[in-house]
Amino acid sequence: MNDTNSANAYLRTKVMTASPEELRLMLLDGSLKFANQAKTGLLNNDPEMTYSGFTQCRDIVLELLNTIKTEPAPQIAQSMRELYTFLYGELVKASIDKDIPKLDEVISLIQYDRETWVLTMEQVTKERESGVIGSTIPAPAAMPTRQPISFQA
Repeated sequence: MNDTNSANAYLRTKVMTASPEELRLMLLDGSLKFANQAKTGLLNNDPEMTYSGFTQCRDIVLELLNTIKTEPAPQIAQSMRELYTFLYGELVKASIDKDIPKLDEVISLIQYDRETWVLTMEQVTKERESGVIGSTIPAPAAMPTRQPISFQA
């Protein structure tokens, strides 16, 4: 029990001290974790694991969708809204149909989004260090707010 409390305290501190960019990366990592948990549940015929994985992943995708900022790039924001709306719908379908290939497609798209976000963060860091840009990422996508998010295993 003490290990769980320590882990929760660590996660809470990590979330509360993270930048908006880091929070978005954490959400993407969480969505991948839970999508893979849902896949493992499907493969092992474990309904509880499957349900938990799909539910948590959908909640995170919904959080990513709801925190997209329109400015400074409205067209990119709209594209990200469409992506997360698509992902959410595919997660619902994959959950209902127990469709592993559909879930694999979702996982692949989230991984691509995560890789793109990491590259964006690296580029902005380089630009900040060289003095080329200011202190904010010209965010193409979601910038989560600092609300407590429950990541249950």
